[in-house]
Amino acid sequence: MTKEQIEELVQKMTLDEKIGMLHGSGFFHNDGVERFGVPPLITSDGPMGVRGEFYDSKWISLNYQDDLVTYLPCNSALASTFNRALAHDEGNVLGAEARGRGKDIILAPGINLKRSPLCGRNFEYFSEDGYLTSELAIEFVKGVQENDVAACVKHFALNNQETERMGVDSEIDEEIFRDTYLEVFRRVLLEGGAGSVMGAYNRVYGDYCCENKFLLDTILREEWNYDGVVISDWGGVHDTEKAATAGCDLEMSVTDNFDEYCFAEPLKKMVQEKKIDESVIDKKVFRLLLLMDKLHMLSGKRQKGSYNTDEHHKTAAKIAAESLVLLKNESHVLPLDPEKQRRILVVGDNAIRQHSLGGGSAEIKALYEINPLLGLRELLGGNTKIDYLSGYDADIAPDSTEINWQENSLEKVDVESNDQLKKVSEEKREEVLKALRENNYDSVIYVGGLNHVLDREGFDKPDMKLPYGQDELINSILELRKDAVIVLISGSSVDMSSWIDKADTVLWSYYNGCEGGRALARTIFGDINPSGKLPETFYLDLKDCSAFSVGDFGRKDTVHYKEGYEIGYKYTDKHNIPVLFPFGHGLSYTTFSYNNEKLEGSTLTLTVTNTGSREGAETILIFGDNKKAQVRELIAFEKVLLQPGESKDVIFTIPSTHENASTKKAQ
Repeated sequence: MTKEQIEELVQKMTLDEKIGMLHGSGFFHNDGVERFGVPPLITSDGPMGVRGEFYDSKWISLNYQDDLVTYLPCNSALASTFNRALAHDEGNVLGAEARGRGKDIILAPGINLKRSPLCGRNFEYFSEDGYLTSELAIEFVKGVQENDVAACVKHFALNNQETERMGVDSEIDEEIFRDTYLEVFRRVLLEGGAGSVMGAYNRVYGDYCCENKFLLDTILREEWNYDGVVISDWGGVHDTEKAATAGCDLEMSVTDNFDEYCFAEPLKKMVQEKKIDESVIDKKVFRLLLLMDKLHMLSGKRQKGSYNTDEHHKTAAKIAAESLVLLKNESHVLPLDPEKQRRILVVGDNAIRQHSLGGGSAEIKALYEINPLLGLRELLGGNTKIDYLSGYDADIAPDSTEINWQENSLEKVDVESNDQLKKVSEEKREEVLKALRENNYDSVIYVGGLNHVLDREGFDKPDMKLPYGQDELINSILELRKDAVIVLISGSSVDMSSWIDKADTVLWSYYNGCEGGRALARTIFGDINPSGKLPETFYLDLKDCSAFSVGDFGRKDTVHYKEGYEIGYKYTDKHNIPVLFPFGHGLSYTTFSYNNEKLEGSTLTLTVTNTGSREGAETILIFGDNKKAQVRELIAFEKVLLQPGESKDVIFTIPSTHENASTKKAQ
């Protein structure tokens, strides 16, 4: 349809028909207009897979078992690949599976920056770095939308904490806001072409994001000329007039009183009473119809999609393989030789835990999920005896309502449930130590970290500590077996300071999808050469994070972004603050050298060589001085696969906004 035809269609609709399109009439859809052949818009949560089906007006799973899908690596795992092509592939799988499940909009990707390691939804986000986030999310969105499905980029904007997320205000210098957090959204919406964007729960400059004229009118519509659909986060609209006049198009919520939503009967009444001009409603309906036309919903000639295909599972496996980050391998314990493994011990709850079922709205019903223990058993077969012990109790949850960060302070209110997280299961720990003393294991593999009891929507973690007494357990294991392989699975960085100097071998994984266990096993035993890099800083101490030492985090009234441009490594590098592992860190089973690095004008060239004995992939990171922000930051990256002894010339174009471009992260 042409825009003129869409405008004509809007004019033919009654007020009731138009109002029906602007609010949820079920938890995940609005009303269509049957007499004009306009179907409802059907949404679904992402981003690690299409969420299971619920009853229209009850938060109860339909449980028909026809909604099992491919479980994809989380966005943090995807970011650690530093691979644009894989970002496109993951988006494409998600889009195809959404269409295959009959969805029109997938509520993904999340592109809020990882300002603090404590944010409960960090696993849904890519990175602390805006450039990396933008580059990958653009490709992700393009991949989604090749399937007649719209991506819904979220959460617009400054939704960087879960504490009091429904009302906390955010204060930030406007110029810094535009250059950092908003710039990521601008690039992904315009360069990625995202069909929709989700307004966040929180407030910015005093106004709720879904009612915020500065965000939705001044920035989004006037300056960016964005013509996509603005969808409220579920329950994010509070005032009918403010939301309607600020540019929100579709109100969704979590309650079943659909006719009482702000954009339902209250909006209709305000139009009838001439408090809101009907032309305001018409613009919203026009944008909805324009999106539906782009998705071929009005012509009826749409792609059918698919889910749970072999190709989708292979894509998940490839992403999982490239996402793993080898943090330490000082004694070259890895890779292990499978032929020398007669008996091994695997310890840790994350060796057997399924992560797909948790996290909040990111939860999915996976067709399958290979956990690490299963991956190891599959790879080693029956000639290796694998003993498994959990080592700790992993289902204790802190009381999220009691966590209260004080202004400019790292002191928190202690609550009993948070103390429970620190408790060591002496019986289970002693069981592990007894097994180590009494058996001559060829290898010991510890698989711990966090889980979705802690990494979840609506909750920020109380600290960076490993829960359930894991620090004590790891220390005890390392005292007996210094060659133990320590594997951590988490959604953001954790504190390893109490044992990291004792450990020679540490492997990091984010929540890594249905093939995560196989990828981990294949990496440990050398079938996969790790090539992941950290997309965020791993701090030695929480006070080294600028969100705490300069700004503040977790406040219930107003959060102040006083750190400005200095987010993550841009702060620690500028102020020479030591870190546990820096942004971009990641080892390989081979070695690489950089030579002939030369900067001429806006072009930087260098030669990278695989100087080791096996094939490997290296990500070259280029940093430059941001003259305006006075920070050094990532401005380009490229991942190259090299055979032993092979060299490749890599060319980068340097933006005019930056100086002194080089592979050096800090000058």
